[in-house]
Amino acid sequence: MATSGVAIDPTSAPAQEPHSVTEARIFVASQWQLMWWRFRKHKVAVASGLVVIGLYMVVVGADFLAYADPNASEAQRGLMPPQRVYWFDGWQFGPYVHGVKGVRDPATFKRVYRPDPSQKIPLRFFVKGFEYHWLGVIPTTRHLIGVDADVDAGKTIFLLGTDVQGRDVWSRLMYATRISLTIGLFGVTVSLLLGVILGGFSGFYGGVADTVIQRTIEILRSIPTIPLWMGLAAAMPRDWTVLQVYFAITIIISLLGWTELARVVRGRFLAMREEDFVVSARLVGCSQLRTIFVHMVPSFMSHIIAATTLALPAMIISETALSFLGLGLRPPAISWGVLLQQAQNVQTVAISPWLMIPAVPVIIAVIAFNFLGDGLRDAADPYGR
Repeated sequence: MATSGVAIDPTSAPAQEPHSVTEARIFVASQWQLMWWRFRKHKVAVASGLVVIGLYMVVVGADFLAYADPNASEAQRGLMPPQRVYWFDGWQFGPYVHGVKGVRDPATFKRVYRPDPSQKIPLRFFVKGFEYHWLGVIPTTRHLIGVDADVDAGKTIFLLGTDVQGRDVWSRLMYATRISLTIGLFGVTVSLLLGVILGGFSGFYGGVADTVIQRTIEILRSIPTIPLWMGLAAAMPRDWTVLQVYFAITIIISLLGWTELARVVRGRFLAMREEDFVVSARLVGCSQLRTIFVHMVPSFMSHIIAATTLALPAMIISETALSFLGLGLRPPAISWGVLLQQAQNVQTVAISPWLMIPAVPVIIAVIAFNFLGDGLRDAADPYGR
């Protein structure tokens, strides 16, 4: 029975309702699920994340991807140009490279290398090569690509050429990727711990602790960078091993890189320590450490992740720049900065441009980390739309 003059169409009711299923998912979703849904919409950040994953896969499998001993040198093959890879032998898939013939240039009397089309060196997959320990534990001799020593004995390949000492650039680049990226990762981890702990205590307790920590931050940020690195490089003993220098560089970069995050954490703690959930945690008897690390820090963990991702490229650039200037890692250590030391003058770049190849992964890594950090920051922003 109609009670008014307006007729009600029952089929129109669902059209006026909101998207109940979608909204229900949003209402019950956790903060991490909301971040993931927003992050997936950032296509550039997703692609950058895949690039970063690929780079760290190189870190894990550097020995497997390198087909030559990175420290094996031979004066007769110094500054050999990269070899072109031919992927098809006729109509069949069979990658190979041409052999290289070294001749003396009659004008400059320098040794130059020219491809020899009469000699084909096939590239084989999962071949045996120099022995290494995968993950530092499992001994093996298998490599992704290389030359079969049983079939093509005495033949070698140099996909990215060689350096002045005749060492394979491709193999050294794989090992350099491991060193440079792990230094950045370890450095950010230590900086993250220092920044969260010291910044949290500074903002939560205030008073004398806040004053001391903030003055320490100001002193560290006021120290000139280049003179500091020059002094530290001179102070490092020359008889230190590569491992000792590696950890020293990591610790020093970390001790100077935590200040920015500490200030951000302090500001968030100052804003949150009077919030209702923090006061409630105190009233129910939570200890101060539990209040900080269980209730306050997780509330802006997404921001910490985004800040950490944006700090990684700065760490990588720091190590590369310092090693390039001779203030960081030194040979026989292998890093991106150490590899770029041989390309410090214009003459070398003009004659042997392949020595600039290690700059390519530096650029790719920095751009990928920056785009990934931008995507995480946008996904973690609670006020974003």
